[in-house]
Amino acid sequence: MERGEEDEGGPSGPHPRPAAAKAEPLSLEELLRKKEAERAAQARPVFMSKKAREEAALARRAEEAAAARARNAAVRAALAGPAHDDGPRPEDRERERRPLSNKEREVQAHKEERERERELELIKQQYLGTNKQKKKVLKATERFKFVFDWDAKEDTSRDLNPLYQNLHEANLLFGRGFRAGIDRREQKKAAAGQEAELLRSLRSRTGARESVADRERDETRAADADRYEGRDMAVDSHWSEKSREEMTERDWRIFREDFSIGYKGTNVPMPLRNWEEANFPEPLRKAVERAGYAKPSPIQMAAIPLGMQQRDVIGIAETGSGKTAAFVLPMLQYIMRQPKMLGNPEVEAEGPYAVVLAPTRELAQQIEEETRSLAHFTDFRVVSVVGGQSIEEQGFALRKGCEIVVATPGRLVDCIQRAYAVLNQCNYVVLDEADRMIDLGFEPQVMGVLDAMPSTNLKPEGEEEVVLEADRVYRTTYMFSATMPLAVERLARRYLRRPTVVNIGTAGKATDLVTQRVVMVKENEKPHTLEQELEVLSDDQRIIVFVNTKRQCDAVARQLDGLDYRCTLLHGGKTQDQREESIKGFREDKYNVLVATDVAGRGIDVPNVALVVNYDMPNNIEAYTHRIGRTGRAGRKGIAVTFLTLSDTEVFYDFKKFLEDNNAPVPAALASHEAAKAKPGAVDTRRSAVQYAKK
Repeated sequence: MERGEEDEGGPSGPHPRPAAAKAEPLSLEELLRKKEAERAAQARPVFMSKKAREEAALARRAEEAAAARARNAAVRAALAGPAHDDGPRPEDRERERRPLSNKEREVQAHKEERERERELELIKQQYLGTNKQKKKVLKATERFKFVFDWDAKEDTSRDLNPLYQNLHEANLLFGRGFRAGIDRREQKKAAAGQEAELLRSLRSRTGARESVADRERDETRAADADRYEGRDMAVDSHWSEKSREEMTERDWRIFREDFSIGYKGTNVPMPLRNWEEANFPEPLRKAVERAGYAKPSPIQMAAIPLGMQQRDVIGIAETGSGKTAAFVLPMLQYIMRQPKMLGNPEVEAEGPYAVVLAPTRELAQQIEEETRSLAHFTDFRVVSVVGGQSIEEQGFALRKGCEIVVATPGRLVDCIQRAYAVLNQCNYVVLDEADRMIDLGFEPQVMGVLDAMPSTNLKPEGEEEVVLEADRVYRTTYMFSATMPLAVERLARRYLRRPTVVNIGTAGKATDLVTQRVVMVKENEKPHTLEQELEVLSDDQRIIVFVNTKRQCDAVARQLDGLDYRCTLLHGGKTQDQREESIKGFREDKYNVLVATDVAGRGIDVPNVALVVNYDMPNNIEAYTHRIGRTGRAGRKGIAVTFLTLSDTEVFYDFKKFLEDNNAPVPAALASHEAAKAKPGAVDTRRSAVQYAKK
């Protein structure tokens, strides 16, 4: 190069050395071309032979094995090194040996207490669960509805207002009132303590000193508050040991529960506990003693005070519960307050003072007999107006004058229509066995008798309470029934004014004194079964056998006559004289067995009936209730036996339910029978199988 440069320089002699050429930076285009070339080279697949791939895999495996050996060597070196002392240092051990200070002891106790509370809370959450606040699910229509009320959680005044933080106990009636459901003695003690505290604060503000009289008064009040008073709880003695004035509301409630007395009405007077509390006039008191009534029955306890206040009464009681005396005694006391009728033709011409309606002749005559017995020490006259006797003779007795008429509805309507009887001054009405009268179709006749009475003395309607004037006589209506069907309720709504309903026991339920027994038999087994049932009784015990038809009545009577029983009959085919003779002979022990149809099922009161046999099951439960009610009367126990056959399936369901309600044994054959599982007509008895016609 130098030589060439010299040749090019010419002969001009030596030239100076030129400077080195300066490197220029790559242009942007070159950089882009270089990047593109590298990217293309990387994207271009590189071919590797199988041998090269195996060598690369062996190299990677060797690197991984070397790294694992290095890690293992480091772990072994760490384990083989000197042991590290993890125990407490000497100064820590020295600190543990020295006694704790009071502050440290409090901190440790507080820490243990918190751990114990936290553990207890976890146990409670595990076994008792937590009260999770459930979010109320809103309906789609209420989701965007504006709520005008505030939620209780949004009330912030409870935390700020001192009235909510320091609640003040209000003194009812200035400390003399009491809250229901809280012990009266505790309330008295709290009131006495609060009053004493107020007096002490008042003395401290005024500077007054406590006198001896003030101290004695405070001690007396504290002693009174700590003592039960008779009008507070009175649990120290039974209601039977207290006078009527000492009886509390709690005592009356227990008394009503003991005798199963229930009321429906307002301002109901308290029942009688004994005859002395009735305050009867001397003639009635003597009559009660003469009748041998030791104490009133539950219906008499409840109904007599109502009748003495001229209140209308609906009495629903068991059969044989003494309903007759319950309305006769108030009726006699009412008549005693009226003008004397005997010897006063003008008063006699206006008719009787009281009318008693009964569904059957036998029941009417029985009521007449008991009314005469209770009116023995008065000069009141009682006339019976029933069918089967001469209406002219009855009309003659009515024209002569009488205070009380005991009648059947049909015959009394006949007497009114024939002008034998008038009811211009009759303001005391008794409907005995009202449901039976409705069942026998006497509702029009009953309404006719009630419409014939003066309506001016009816109590006003629409008032909650009627103030009875001293010189005014209001009509008093008694309605007694063992059951309460819809027709009887309709009659009561029309003629009774705000009546008080007296429930003794349960409507339509048999008395607990009657032991009920059911015998499943075939029709041809009834005579032999009846003979077996009667063998266990003595000859002096009275028995009533009920049948459904007159023909069956005669057949059973012939069978019993052949067994040397003294038997008599009572059914609708007998004349009135024959029926009266049968009942009289049965009561006087001339006969010891009475075979009867449902004529004697209601109201016939024959004492000391030991056994009632339902030879034929009646068609309804109401008739069954009244049949077995002929025994277990006046507090005496009795037995009722029923012969049940497969022809009585119509009453199986109701009869089974009646027995269960009265806690009476139900035979297995009756309980498992298909007819006893559903009401008649509730189950379709048609055949479910397809019947094919014969070819």
